[in-house]
Amino acid sequence: MLVNGKPYRTVWFERRKVKMIDQRKLPFEFEIAELSKVNEVAEAIKTMVVRGAPAIGAAGAYGVALSLLNGEDLKEAKETLRNTRPTAYDLFYGIDYVLKSIEKNEDPVKSAEQYANLSVEACKKIGEHGAELIKDNSRILTHCNAGWLACVDWGTALSPVYFAKRQGKRTFVYVDETRPRLQGAKLTSWELLNEGVPHAVIADNAAGHYMRTGGIDIVIVGADRIARNGDFANKIGTYEKAVLAKENGIPFYAAAPSSTIDLSCESGDKIPIEERSEEEVHYIGNERVTPEGAEAKNPAFDVTPSKLVTGIITERGIFNPGEIAKVFEK
Repeated sequence: MLVNGKPYRTVWFERRKVKMIDQRKLPFEFEIAELSKVNEVAEAIKTMVVRGAPAIGAAGAYGVALSLLNGEDLKEAKETLRNTRPTAYDLFYGIDYVLKSIEKNEDPVKSAEQYANLSVEACKKIGEHGAELIKDNSRILTHCNAGWLACVDWGTALSPVYFAKRQGKRTFVYVDETRPRLQGAKLTSWELLNEGVPHAVIADNAAGHYMRTGGIDIVIVGADRIARNGDFANKIGTYEKAVLAKENGIPFYAAAPSSTIDLSCESGDKIPIEERSEEEVHYIGNERVTPEGAEAKNPAFDVTPSKLVTGIITERGIFNPGEIAKVFEK
């Protein structure tokens, strides 16, 4: 990740502390949160100091390592971390990765670091494979933030864009604002500015207009959990984009590492959908935008059926959604 030309990771371990970029402060302030207890790591995940499936997977891995160093109860630490964000499968994967290493008497900090490094390498490979889909002068739509900030480094949906740029391809990215937390407007735009990638932030309900009028060539989004049959959960609003892409004949791809694939989950209907506080809908920043007394619903994710997905970009290559179980069971 480049921040004013300096490389960063989204989350890392240093001097018995988990450190992470505080994404709640972006794009206006750049601050590093330092966490010394597993409860603090859990709260950071829950309140979205760190967010994005691969990033919280690494945070969960580091949290387990931290709990062991502090002499905390591992079972309690595991449950505390798992209960923060129920939809993103990487969180469970990262926690279990370090717990299994502890059972083998391996160093938990080294195991968490290994997990983070493997995640970085997977996201880098996603970029290499996904860049093959991007032609010179491609116009790309993405939703939410699935770049560096959602991962330890490189990103998922944006990794192909960054690789395409390094290959000399010119691209333009349409960035959905992503209500209610505005991860696209705040985070994706900030990333693309740091990378020097031309882009425009658009209201969520403007994507269909640009698809119908020929302004978008390809849609690439991230994923928080991919089911056995290729259905996947991602930030709320992703399903709408998939339907619009299908209607307008635009290829629609999800990008995610294998740690996002939950083969025990038969279909998208089985994916738990996190419901967040209605206050996130009532307010933009500190300003209320709904009348007092109004109710709000705030599902954080929706499920996109595999029939709407052109392909899934992984570190092993690009696959038809129906191939996922066969390929990744091995």
